[in-house]
Amino acid sequence: MALSVAGEATGTHGRTGFAITILASTFLMGSSFVSGKILLDQGFDPLMLVGWRFLLAALATLPLVFMQEGSWHASLFPRHLNARQALVIATIGLTQTTAVMSLLFLAMRTVSASTAAILLFTNPVWVAVGNRLFFGQPLKANRLLGLVTGLIGVALAVGADFAGADLSKAPQPGAWIGLTLALGAAVSWAAATLIIKRNPVSVGTWTLSFWQLFIGALGALACALLAGEHWPEHISMQQWGWFAWLAIPASTGSFGLWFVALKRADATSTSGWLFLAPMFAVLLSWAVLDIQLSVWQCLGGLLVAASIWLMNR
Repeated sequence: MALSVAGEATGTHGRTGFAITILASTFLMGSSFVSGKILLDQGFDPLMLVGWRFLLAALATLPLVFMQEGSWHASLFPRHLNARQALVIATIGLTQTTAVMSLLFLAMRTVSASTAAILLFTNPVWVAVGNRLFFGQPLKANRLLGLVTGLIGVALAVGADFAGADLSKAPQPGAWIGLTLALGAAVSWAAATLIIKRNPVSVGTWTLSFWQLFIGALGALACALLAGEHWPEHISMQQWGWFAWLAIPASTGSFGLWFVALKRADATSTSGWLFLAPMFAVLLSWAVLDIQLSVWQCLGGLLVAASIWLMNR
């Protein structure tokens, strides 16, 4: 009986810790949309912003890497790391950072940020589908219902442009290209999630986060240079503040906590919580950018909560 009670207490503590971790991660993810939107509206080139954002985020993880082992070299270049594991880490960086964020910002040239956000956070659908197609993991009815409910909730909460568009008018030129790119970002994120879960690497959480951010930053900067983008010559203190928030809490913090969450639960359940990120983006937009919330957005929030309950029941 004592062992049973102890085990139950440990399980409750573990679930509470997971919930706190995933809530913090998705909150920080949501805040990145607000800070990124502010900087983009003020003239920052998107791919260059992504590259420098994640390069600073990678450097910000180094003190945490040091705390893991007491030595940067031992943590960043562990002796037991083989070529296959190094390739997995590089693939995660190129998919979860370079591909996801580059495709997302390219998509927002022809579709609105809200539409791109909705499509990006269809990621849990592709994780579930990938698990079913490639690994034979059954997709239970409650999870399928939760995914559909969550997608509807995100669409209502964020307010997709296409949902309320005048269907008698032709879509904006290039809109379908933007939609395809945004869906590509979602699929890339799902691929990275499945790679992490199916190919575990024997490195610390912050070591993995550093290499993912660093490799992803180099990839994004390479794309920015090829696109002819430039870093602004004059940046105000307020802009530096938004950039620092975007790079460190909204990038280092959110991705590091995301890896911690992935180690505590299966990929489908963890990805289901991503529906909270656009909800946090909406609430922060209301608080910071003074964007008013509608009845439909409130209804979307209730559907998001229902989807999380269904997927993790």
